[in-house]
Amino acid sequence: MTDIDINQKLQHPRRSLGNRHRSQAEKFLKISENLENLNWAEQSAKQAVLYDFTNPENWIILTKIKIIKEDIQGIRAVLKELFTILGRDPELLGQLKNIDLTKNGMDLLNAGLRIDPLDPDKWAKDVLGNDEQTEKFKKRVEKLDLRDVRANILFSRRIERLRDFGNEELFMYLSRIILAQRPSNHETWNELGKLHERRGEFDEAWFCYDQAQTYFPTIKVRDRYKERMEAKMDGKANIPWTEPVVKNRVDFLKKMQNMSTPKNFKINLDEEHIEENMETDDYQKITQFREQGNLSGAFFLARQLAAEGDEDGEILVKEIMEEMNNEN
Repeated sequence: MTDIDINQKLQHPRRSLGNRHRSQAEKFLKISENLENLNWAEQSAKQAVLYDFTNPENWIILTKIKIIKEDIQGIRAVLKELFTILGRDPELLGQLKNIDLTKNGMDLLNAGLRIDPLDPDKWAKDVLGNDEQTEKFKKRVEKLDLRDVRANILFSRRIERLRDFGNEELFMYLSRIILAQRPSNHETWNELGKLHERRGEFDEAWFCYDQAQTYFPTIKVRDRYKERMEAKMDGKANIPWTEPVVKNRVDFLKKMQNMSTPKNFKINLDEEHIEENMETDDYQKITQFREQGNLSGAFFLARQLAAEGDEDGEILVKEIMEEMNNEN
Protein backbone atom coordinates (compact mmCIF):
# COMPACT_ATOMS: atom_id res chain seq x y z
CA MET A 1 0.00 0.00 0.00
CA THR A 2 1.10 3.57 -0.61
CA ASP A 3 1.50 6.32 1.95
CA ILE A 4 -2.14 7.34 1.49
CA ASP A 5 -3.30 3.81 2.23
CA ILE A 6 -6.22 3.96 -0.17
CA ASN A 7 -8.68 1.12 0.29
CA GLN A 8 -9.21 -0.31 -3.19
CA LYS A 9 -12.44 -1.93 -2.10
CA LEU A 10 -14.05 1.47 -1.69
CA GLN A 11 -15.60 1.62 -5.14
CA HIS A 12 -17.70 4.75 -4.79
CA PRO A 13 -16.92 8.16 -3.31
CA ARG A 14 -18.69 9.09 -0.10
CA ARG A 15 -18.69 12.85 -0.33
CA SER A 16 -20.21 13.57 3.10
CA LEU A 17 -17.57 11.49 4.90
CA GLY A 18 -14.83 13.02 2.79
CA ASN A 19 -16.01 16.53 3.69
CA ARG A 20 -16.22 15.64 7.38
CA HIS A 21 -12.67 14.31 7.54
CA ARG A 22 -11.33 17.26 5.52
CA SER A 23 -13.01 19.66 7.96
CA GLN A 24 -11.32 17.85 10.84
CA ALA A 25 -7.98 18.04 9.04
CA GLU A 26 -8.40 21.80 8.60
CA LYS A 27 -9.18 22.25 12.32
CA PHE A 28 -6.13 20.27 13.43
CA LEU A 29 -3.97 22.15 10.92
CA LYS A 30 -5.00 25.51 12.41
CA ILE A 31 -3.83 24.41 15.85
CA SER A 32 -0.75 22.53 14.64
CA GLU A 33 1.73 24.17 17.02
CA ASN A 34 3.00 20.72 17.86
CA LEU A 35 3.73 17.60 15.84
CA GLU A 36 0.90 15.63 17.43
CA ASN A 37 -1.81 17.94 16.04
CA LEU A 38 -0.10 17.95 12.65
CA ASN A 39 -0.14 14.16 12.65
CA TRP A 40 -3.85 14.19 13.50
CA ALA A 41 -4.41 16.62 10.63
CA GLU A 42 -2.56 14.27 8.30
CA GLN A 43 -4.59 11.24 9.38
CA SER A 44 -7.86 13.11 8.83
CA ALA A 45 -6.70 14.31 5.41
CA LYS A 46 -5.83 10.75 4.43
CA GLN A 47 -9.34 9.67 5.43
CA ALA A 48 -10.82 12.49 3.36
CA VAL A 49 -9.05 11.20 0.26
CA LEU A 50 -10.00 7.65 1.14
CA TYR A 51 -13.70 8.43 1.30
CA ASP A 52 -13.84 10.85 -1.62
CA PHE A 53 -11.07 10.75 -4.19
CA THR A 54 -13.12 12.92 -6.56
CA ASN A 55 -12.87 16.11 -4.48
CA PRO A 56 -9.70 18.07 -5.34
CA GLU A 57 -9.81 19.89 -1.97
CA ASN A 58 -9.06 16.60 -0.21
CA TRP A 59 -5.89 16.11 -2.26
CA ILE A 60 -4.85 19.73 -1.76
CA ILE A 61 -4.98 19.70 2.04
CA LEU A 62 -3.16 16.36 2.26
CA THR A 63 -0.40 17.66 0.01
CA LYS A 64 -0.22 20.90 2.01
CA ILE A 65 0.32 18.95 5.21
CA LYS A 66 2.99 16.78 3.61
CA ILE A 67 4.81 19.91 2.46
CA ILE A 68 4.64 21.49 5.93
CA LYS A 69 6.17 18.28 7.33
CA GLU A 70 8.78 18.37 4.55
CA ASP A 71 7.84 14.77 3.80
CA ILE A 72 9.23 14.39 0.29
CA GLN A 73 8.40 10.70 0.01
CA GLY A 74 4.90 11.43 1.27
CA ILE A 75 4.37 14.18 -1.31
CA ARG A 76 5.58 11.84 -4.04
CA ALA A 77 3.19 9.13 -2.80
CA VAL A 78 0.23 11.52 -2.88
CA LEU A 79 1.02 12.62 -6.42
CA LYS A 80 1.50 9.04 -7.56
CA GLU A 81 -1.90 8.11 -6.14
CA LEU A 82 -3.52 11.00 -7.96
CA PHE A 83 -1.79 10.16 -11.22
CA THR A 84 -2.85 6.53 -10.80
CA ILE A 85 -6.47 7.66 -10.63
CA LEU A 86 -5.85 9.74 -13.74
CA GLY A 87 -4.77 6.61 -15.57
CA ARG A 88 -1.13 5.99 -14.61
CA ASP A 89 -0.12 8.39 -17.34
CA PRO A 90 3.65 7.86 -17.87
CA GLU A 91 4.07 11.53 -18.81
CA LEU A 92 2.62 12.66 -15.49
CA LEU A 93 4.58 10.13 -13.44
CA GLY A 94 7.77 11.15 -15.23
CA GLN A 95 7.40 14.68 -13.85
CA LEU A 96 8.06 13.42 -10.32
CA LYS A 97 11.73 12.79 -11.06
CA ASN A 98 14.41 15.33 -10.15
CA ILE A 99 11.94 17.91 -8.81
CA ASP A 100 12.05 19.59 -5.40
CA LEU A 101 8.60 18.48 -4.30
CA THR A 102 8.62 20.63 -1.15
CA LYS A 103 8.74 23.69 -3.43
CA ASN A 104 6.94 22.45 -6.54
CA GLY A 105 4.69 19.66 -5.26
CA MET A 106 1.62 21.86 -4.83
CA ASP A 107 2.09 23.46 -8.25
CA LEU A 108 2.35 20.02 -9.83
CA LEU A 109 -0.78 18.85 -8.01
CA ASN A 110 -2.78 21.93 -9.00
CA ALA A 111 -1.64 21.65 -12.61
CA GLY A 112 -2.77 18.03 -12.75
CA LEU A 113 -6.17 18.86 -11.25
CA ARG A 114 -6.61 21.84 -13.58
CA ILE A 115 -5.71 19.98 -16.76
CA ASP A 116 -7.53 16.78 -15.79
CA PRO A 117 -10.47 17.63 -13.46
CA LEU A 118 -11.72 14.92 -11.14
CA ASP A 119 -15.30 16.24 -11.44
CA PRO A 120 -16.74 14.61 -14.61
CA ASP A 121 -19.10 17.55 -15.19
CA LYS A 122 -16.25 20.05 -15.02
CA TRP A 123 -14.24 17.81 -17.34
CA ALA A 124 -17.17 17.63 -19.77
CA LYS A 125 -17.34 21.43 -20.16
CA ASP A 126 -13.91 21.39 -21.83
CA VAL A 127 -14.51 18.32 -24.00
CA LEU A 128 -18.12 18.00 -25.12
CA GLY A 129 -18.72 19.69 -28.44
CA ASN A 130 -15.00 20.09 -29.05
CA ASP A 131 -13.98 17.56 -31.71
CA GLU A 132 -10.27 18.10 -31.13
CA GLN A 133 -10.52 17.55 -27.38
CA THR A 134 -12.81 14.55 -27.86
CA GLU A 135 -10.35 12.90 -30.24
CA LYS A 136 -7.50 13.66 -27.84
CA PHE A 137 -9.45 12.02 -25.03
CA LYS A 138 -10.18 8.96 -27.18
CA LYS A 139 -6.49 8.46 -27.98
CA ARG A 140 -5.61 8.93 -24.33
CA VAL A 141 -8.02 6.24 -23.14
CA GLU A 142 -6.61 3.87 -25.75
CA LYS A 143 -3.17 3.99 -24.12
CA LEU A 144 -3.86 4.50 -20.41
CA ASP A 145 -3.65 1.90 -17.66
CA LEU A 146 -7.12 1.98 -16.10
CA ARG A 147 -6.93 -1.15 -13.96
CA ASP A 148 -7.15 0.85 -10.74
CA VAL A 149 -10.77 0.74 -9.51
CA ARG A 150 -10.89 4.51 -8.95
CA ALA A 151 -9.46 5.28 -12.38
CA ASN A 152 -11.98 2.92 -13.93
CA ILE A 153 -14.85 4.66 -12.16
CA LEU A 154 -13.56 8.13 -13.04
CA PHE A 155 -13.23 7.40 -16.74
CA SER A 156 -16.55 5.56 -16.79
CA ARG A 157 -18.22 8.72 -15.50
CA ARG A 158 -16.52 10.72 -18.23
CA ILE A 159 -17.65 8.50 -21.08
CA GLU A 160 -21.20 8.58 -19.70
CA ARG A 161 -21.09 12.33 -20.38
CA LEU A 162 -20.08 11.55 -23.97
CA ARG A 163 -23.05 9.20 -24.30
CA ASP A 164 -25.46 11.73 -22.83
CA PHE A 165 -24.16 14.28 -25.31
CA GLY A 166 -25.15 11.91 -28.13
CA ASN A 167 -21.80 10.32 -28.91
CA GLU A 168 -23.03 6.75 -28.47
CA GLU A 169 -20.56 5.08 -30.82
CA LEU A 170 -17.60 6.53 -28.96
CA PHE A 171 -19.16 5.58 -25.63
CA MET A 172 -19.48 1.95 -26.75
CA TYR A 173 -15.94 1.86 -28.09
CA LEU A 174 -14.32 3.41 -25.02
CA SER A 175 -16.47 1.50 -22.54
CA ARG A 176 -15.11 -1.78 -23.90
CA ILE A 177 -11.56 -0.54 -23.40
CA ILE A 178 -12.36 0.47 -19.83
CA LEU A 179 -14.23 -2.75 -19.05
CA ALA A 180 -11.54 -4.92 -20.62
CA GLN A 181 -9.13 -3.62 -17.99
CA ARG A 182 -11.49 -3.99 -15.03
CA PRO A 183 -14.41 -6.34 -15.74
CA SER A 184 -15.76 -5.89 -12.20
CA ASN A 185 -17.20 -2.50 -13.21
CA HIS A 186 -20.75 -3.87 -13.26
CA GLU A 187 -22.40 -0.44 -13.51
CA THR A 188 -20.74 0.31 -16.83
CA TRP A 189 -21.58 -3.17 -18.11
CA ASN A 190 -25.18 -2.42 -17.22
CA GLU A 191 -25.15 0.98 -18.92
CA LEU A 192 -23.62 -0.52 -22.04
CA GLY A 193 -26.23 -3.27 -22.00
CA LYS A 194 -29.05 -0.73 -21.82
CA LEU A 195 -27.67 1.11 -24.84
CA HIS A 196 -27.37 -2.07 -26.89
CA GLU A 197 -30.89 -3.09 -25.88
CA ARG A 198 -32.32 0.27 -26.91
CA ARG A 199 -30.56 -0.04 -30.27
CA GLY A 200 -32.05 -3.50 -30.83
CA GLU A 201 -28.66 -5.22 -30.53
CA PHE A 202 -30.06 -7.98 -28.38
CA ASP A 203 -27.18 -10.45 -28.22
CA GLU A 204 -24.71 -7.69 -27.41
CA ALA A 205 -27.04 -6.48 -24.65
CA TRP A 206 -27.16 -9.99 -23.19
CA PHE A 207 -23.35 -10.23 -23.19
CA CYS A 208 -23.15 -7.01 -21.15
CA TYR A 209 -25.91 -7.91 -18.70
CA ASP A 210 -24.30 -11.33 -18.28
CA GLN A 211 -20.99 -9.73 -17.33
CA ALA A 212 -22.72 -7.35 -14.89
CA GLN A 213 -24.63 -10.13 -13.14
CA THR A 214 -21.60 -12.42 -13.06
CA TYR A 215 -19.78 -9.87 -10.97
CA PHE A 216 -22.75 -8.61 -8.98
CA PRO A 217 -25.23 -11.53 -8.83
CA THR A 218 -27.81 -9.72 -6.70
CA ILE A 219 -28.69 -7.14 -9.36
CA LYS A 220 -30.26 -9.80 -11.68
CA VAL A 221 -29.99 -7.58 -14.78
CA ARG A 222 -29.40 -10.57 -17.07
CA ASP A 223 -32.39 -12.45 -15.66
CA ARG A 224 -34.70 -9.45 -15.99
CA TYR A 225 -33.47 -8.86 -19.53
CA LYS A 226 -34.27 -12.46 -20.46
CA GLU A 227 -37.75 -12.05 -18.98
CA ARG A 228 -38.30 -8.86 -20.98
CA MET A 229 -37.15 -10.51 -24.19
CA GLU A 230 -39.30 -13.60 -23.68
CA ALA A 231 -42.34 -11.45 -22.97
CA LYS A 232 -41.60 -9.31 -26.01
CA MET A 233 -41.23 -12.26 -28.34
CA ASP A 234 -44.07 -14.40 -26.98
CA GLY A 235 -46.71 -14.70 -29.68
CA LYS A 236 -45.11 -11.98 -31.81
CA ALA A 237 -42.43 -13.92 -33.62
CA ASN A 238 -42.15 -17.31 -35.27
CA ILE A 239 -38.78 -17.90 -33.60
CA PRO A 240 -38.57 -16.52 -30.04
CA TRP A 241 -35.40 -14.88 -28.81
CA THR A 242 -32.92 -17.19 -27.11
CA GLU A 243 -29.66 -16.61 -25.33
CA PRO A 244 -26.61 -16.28 -27.63
CA VAL A 245 -25.01 -19.59 -28.57
CA VAL A 246 -21.81 -20.65 -26.83
CA LYS A 247 -19.62 -19.83 -29.83
CA ASN A 248 -20.82 -16.22 -29.89
CA ARG A 249 -20.30 -15.89 -26.15
CA VAL A 250 -16.77 -17.23 -26.45
CA ASP A 251 -16.01 -14.90 -29.38
CA PHE A 252 -17.17 -11.92 -27.33
CA LEU A 253 -15.04 -12.96 -24.34
CA LYS A 254 -12.05 -13.54 -26.59
CA LYS A 255 -12.31 -10.00 -27.95
CA MET A 256 -12.45 -8.63 -24.42
CA GLN A 257 -9.43 -10.74 -23.47
CA ASN A 258 -7.45 -9.33 -26.39
CA MET A 259 -8.28 -5.79 -25.26
CA SER A 260 -7.34 -6.39 -21.64
CA THR A 261 -3.72 -5.22 -21.89
CA PRO A 262 -3.21 -1.71 -23.36
CA LYS A 263 0.08 -0.81 -24.99
CA ASN A 264 1.49 1.35 -22.23
CA PHE A 265 1.84 -1.47 -19.71
CA LYS A 266 1.94 -4.43 -22.10
CA ILE A 267 5.54 -3.52 -22.86
CA ASN A 268 6.37 -4.16 -19.21
CA LEU A 269 5.51 -7.84 -19.58
CA ASP A 270 8.10 -10.43 -20.47
CA GLU A 271 7.20 -10.59 -24.18
CA GLU A 272 9.88 -13.14 -25.02
CA HIS A 273 8.49 -15.45 -22.37
CA ILE A 274 5.02 -14.97 -23.83
CA GLU A 275 6.19 -15.81 -27.36
CA GLU A 276 7.95 -18.94 -26.16
CA ASN A 277 4.75 -20.20 -24.61
CA MET A 278 2.26 -19.42 -27.38
CA GLU A 279 1.51 -23.13 -27.75
CA THR A 280 0.60 -23.64 -24.09
CA ASP A 281 -2.94 -24.63 -23.17
CA ASP A 282 -5.54 -22.23 -21.79
CA TYR A 283 -4.86 -23.14 -18.16
CA GLN A 284 -1.17 -22.33 -18.56
CA LYS A 285 -2.08 -19.06 -20.28
CA ILE A 286 -4.34 -18.16 -17.37
CA THR A 287 -1.49 -18.87 -14.96
CA GLN A 288 0.84 -16.69 -17.04
CA PHE A 289 -1.68 -13.86 -17.14
CA ARG A 290 -2.07 -13.98 -13.37
CA GLU A 291 1.71 -14.00 -12.83
CA GLN A 292 2.04 -11.00 -15.15
CA GLY A 293 -0.65 -9.08 -13.26
CA ASN A 294 -3.10 -9.24 -16.16
CA LEU A 295 -6.06 -10.44 -14.10
CA SER A 296 -8.57 -9.13 -16.63
CA GLY A 297 -7.05 -11.27 -19.38
CA ALA A 298 -7.08 -14.28 -17.05
CA PHE A 299 -10.70 -13.57 -16.13
CA PHE A 300 -11.97 -13.40 -19.71
CA LEU A 301 -10.07 -16.53 -20.71
CA ALA A 302 -11.44 -18.42 -17.70
CA ARG A 303 -14.94 -17.26 -18.60
CA GLN A 304 -14.44 -18.66 -22.10
CA LEU A 305 -13.73 -22.05 -20.57
CA ALA A 306 -16.72 -21.72 -18.24
CA ALA A 307 -19.01 -20.75 -21.15
CA GLU A 308 -18.02 -24.00 -22.87
CA GLY A 309 -19.09 -25.99 -19.78
CA ASP A 310 -15.66 -26.44 -18.20
CA GLU A 311 -16.19 -26.84 -14.44
CA ASP A 312 -12.55 -26.03 -13.67
CA GLY A 313 -13.00 -22.87 -15.70
CA GLU A 314 -15.92 -21.86 -13.47
CA ILE A 315 -13.77 -22.40 -10.39
CA LEU A 316 -11.02 -20.25 -11.91
CA VAL A 317 -13.50 -17.48 -12.68
CA LYS A 318 -14.45 -17.28 -8.99
CA GLU A 319 -10.82 -17.38 -7.88
CA ILE A 320 -9.80 -14.60 -10.26
CA MET A 321 -12.80 -12.48 -9.31
CA GLU A 322 -11.79 -12.74 -5.66
CA GLU A 323 -8.20 -11.91 -6.57
CA MET A 324 -9.32 -8.80 -8.46
CA ASN A 325 -11.51 -7.71 -5.56
CA ASN A 326 -8.56 -8.01 -3.17
CA GLU A 327 -6.13 -6.33 -5.53
CA ASN A 328 -4.39 -3.26 -4.12
